[in-house]
Amino acid sequence: MSDCTSLELPFPHRRSPHQAGAAAHHRLWLDRYGRLAARTTESAYEHWEVADLAAICYPEAGPDELGLATDLLGFYFLFDDQFDTELGQHPAEVARICDRLTAIVHGAPASGGSTVEQAFSDLWRRSAAGMPARWRARAAYNWEWYLASHPAEAAGRSFAELPDREGYMVLRRGTAAMETLFDMIERLGRFEVPQSVFHHPVLRQLRQLAADIPSFSNDVRSYPLEAPRGDVYNLVMIVQQERSCSAEEAGAVVLGEAQLMVDRFAMLRLQLPTAYHQLELDHEQRGAAQRYADGLAAWLAGYLRWEGRTGRYRIS
Repeated sequence: MSDCTSLELPFPHRRSPHQAGAAAHHRLWLDRYGRLAARTTESAYEHWEVADLAAICYPEAGPDELGLATDLLGFYFLFDDQFDTELGQHPAEVARICDRLTAIVHGAPASGGSTVEQAFSDLWRRSAAGMPARWRARAAYNWEWYLASHPAEAAGRSFAELPDREGYMVLRRGTAAMETLFDMIERLGRFEVPQSVFHHPVLRQLRQLAADIPSFSNDVRSYPLEAPRGDVYNLVMIVQQERSCSAEEAGAVVLGEAQLMVDRFAMLRLQLPTAYHQLELDHEQRGAAQRYADGLAAWLAGYLRWEGRTGRYRIS
């Protein structure tokens, strides 16, 4: 498949000045939870450039906050990768692991013998500290959604049944974990979006687009890795079946759809001031909503730039 997978964005990426410190912190965090990265060599992990991803997706984060973001992103990748093994074809075992992590966000202690649980417990404790109850409840739900999606993905691998597009979208929106990453925009900035605008149709659409665009792009990037190992939740494969076309053609279709979503994202951003006015938001409320919307754009621009450079999706 061609590597011509770039999308045109109407806004540039930015970078936090605290990347080096976050990278150093993250190395110590990985040492503390060493078994978390047991399947990945140190040299391979370095080529993923996780601190770089955090720095350009959360450019406004302070030093400590960027360290948390880097640890969180590293956890996502390493946790997800354990299911690329034989383990990932056993839904009941995957559910057992994920249920234990879900219990942690609802107050259960981590198992002393599980490095994964200890690492996740540390991330949840640091993320939730000082945040309002409404944010914690939403974040807990979004973590549960992410974790509870893995057994269904494992079942897809086990039975090798290609889902339809609707089924794909439902599951992909869970396993992509984007809502948990968007919750961190507020956490890292130490603010909260008023619920009236958080659930307004314009901001909800922006959030969904910012979640779906990277998933579409990632499916094109990761297709050469996922197809040989039997992963079926990939939109390129679904389009191939829908259109009876080659992987190259299907990838172009997926990217075309992603570009249309980018264009809609840009259009919706222009509607935000009208939404603020109609909701009668005060200056502080408008500021919080705009910081969040700007954070979605920063995430989108940062992720797409990182994805085009990282060694994570290259076939070695």
